[in-house]
Amino acid sequence: MKTVNPTDLQPADFYRYMIGSIGPRPIAFASTIDASGQVNLSPFSFFNVFGYNPPTLVFAPTINRHGQKKHTLLNVEEVGEVVINSVNYAMVEQMSLTSAEFDRGVNEFEKAGFTAVPSTTIRPPRVAESPAAYECIVKQVIPTGNDSPGSSHLIICEVVMAHFHDAIFNETGVIDPHKIDLVSRMGGDWYCRAQGSALFEVARPKTGIGVDQMPAAICSSAILSGNDLGKLGSVASLPTADDVKAFGKSGVLDALFDEARNGCQYLPDLLHLRAKQLLAENNVQDAWLTLMQGA
Repeated sequence: MKTVNPTDLQPADFYRYMIGSIGPRPIAFASTIDASGQVNLSPFSFFNVFGYNPPTLVFAPTINRHGQKKHTLLNVEEVGEVVINSVNYAMVEQMSLTSAEFDRGVNEFEKAGFTAVPSTTIRPPRVAESPAAYECIVKQVIPTGNDSPGSSHLIICEVVMAHFHDAIFNETGVIDPHKIDLVSRMGGDWYCRAQGSALFEVARPKTGIGVDQMPAAICSSAILSGNDLGKLGSVASLPTADDVKAFGKSGVLDALFDEARNGCQYLPDLLHLRAKQLLAENNVQDAWLTLMQGA
C-alpha cells in the first residue's frame, strides 16, 4: 500500500493520483456568456449532481497553470447563468476540441462545430447535439483555495429548465443508458464509454442479513469473492432448515454429492463453486440453498 501525504508533493503531482483513482467522472459541458454577450463552451470533469429538491448541479473550474481564472468562471461571475450539457460518445472529440486554450471571446461553439440553440429561460445557449441539457441559475460560487494554479471554485447551480433528446428514452419513458451513450473522464487522456460490458445492474436491497450474519465457513471462503458475499448478504433471511433439506433431496446436487463421495473433490469446495456460478446468474436463492448443504 502506497501512502501519500498531499503536502509532501507539488499540487500537480497529487492531482495525477486523484484523477487516476477517482472516476469515471461525469462531464459538465458548460456554456456561459459574459456581460457583453460573448459565449464560451468548456468541459469540466469536477462535476456531479448534488440534490434534486431543488435540482442542484455543482462543477468546479480550477485556476489554470498560468494562475488565471478560466473563462467559464469569469463569465458566471458576470452573468450568473450556465447551461450544463451532457456529453455522449458521438460528440466526445468535438467536446475535447473546446478544452484547448482559446483566447477569451473566441466562440467554442463555432470552433468545434457545435450548434448553439437559444435557451428557454436563461441567456447562454445550449448545445443542440447534447443528449441532455440543463439550464441553470448560479446560486453560489465558493472558492476552495488561494487562487493559485489548481485551486478551484465550486459553482453551485439550480436547474430551472431541462431538455432531453427523444432518442434517449426507452419504451416506458425512462432514459436508457445504452441509448444515451454517455462518456466520462479518467486519468490523463483516458475516457470511459458507458456501453457494452461497462454497463451492468446491481439490485439495491431494501434490507439484508449482512455478511456478519453468515456462517463462518461462507464468510471465510477462499472461492467466494467480496461481490459474491455482497449478493448473499442482501437477502432478508437465511433459508429455513426444511427448505435446505428439500433442496438437497431434489436431485439438483446429486452429481456434486457423487463426485465428493468418489473422493474427486472436497464437498464444501464443490458447493462453493456451484454457488459462485449461481450468483453469477443472479440466482441468489439457489446459491444459498446450495451453500447450506455444507453447513
